[in-house]
Amino acid sequence: MSPIPGHGLAKGLAVTLRTMTRRTVTQQYPETLPELPPRSRGVIGLFEENCTVCMLCARECPDWCIYIDSHKETTPAAAPGGRERSRNVLDRFAIDFSLCMYCGICIEVCPFDALFWSPEFEYAETDIRELTHERDTLREWMWTVPPPPALDPAAEEPKELAAARKSVDKLAAEARVAVQAPPAPAAQPASAAQPAKGATAATDANTKDATDPKDATAAKDATEPKDDKGPKDDKGGERP
Repeated sequence: MSPIPGHGLAKGLAVTLRTMTRRTVTQQYPETLPELPPRSRGVIGLFEENCTVCMLCARECPDWCIYIDSHKETTPAAAPGGRERSRNVLDRFAIDFSLCMYCGICIEVCPFDALFWSPEFEYAETDIRELTHERDTLREWMWTVPPPPALDPAAEEPKELAAARKSVDKLAAEARVAVQAPPAPAAQPASAAQPAKGATAATDANTKDATDPKDATAAKDATEPKDDKGPKDDKGGERP
């Protein structure tokens, strides 16, 4: 079925008529700041403590608008006989927002969560060269990053929280067992707990005499009657 001539024009005029009957509300900016969604892409904040200078964000940026400088420092061995380690120290982290197209690739590829979106948008400059913001400004924007949204009620608990909760429960159980455990018995005096040295030696000697098999055999031989007859031959008779 072919469309009715003028259908599109009538549809557009209907939208215009509905809008004309509504009250217009103008936000008086900058006195009244707009309420932006939490995930608005304003500027990029830098959490410098998490940055390891891996250069992934600079390599993956399609506009090459991220500039990073660093140097290496040697860390002494933590234990005697250990090996020294080297680590990268961040010297410069700058983003040229005159080139940035706000694609968010740098934030997605960062393996250590050092870059975040901020809804801050008031960074206009009169000179295009001043749109290259250094790490001090990026760190200040980090404080404007909104907190992450709450998890879905049916979602699984993060592994980090589960491990931390398990450790806390284990420590609490150990504390309860320590509180419920009976007190240790009091130590006895040395004179009552340990007999005298002479008495111990006498007791050991008596015990040894009573249990020594050699002494028992000797006592048995002493009690058996001895045969005073002379030696016997092979047939059982006495030898002359």
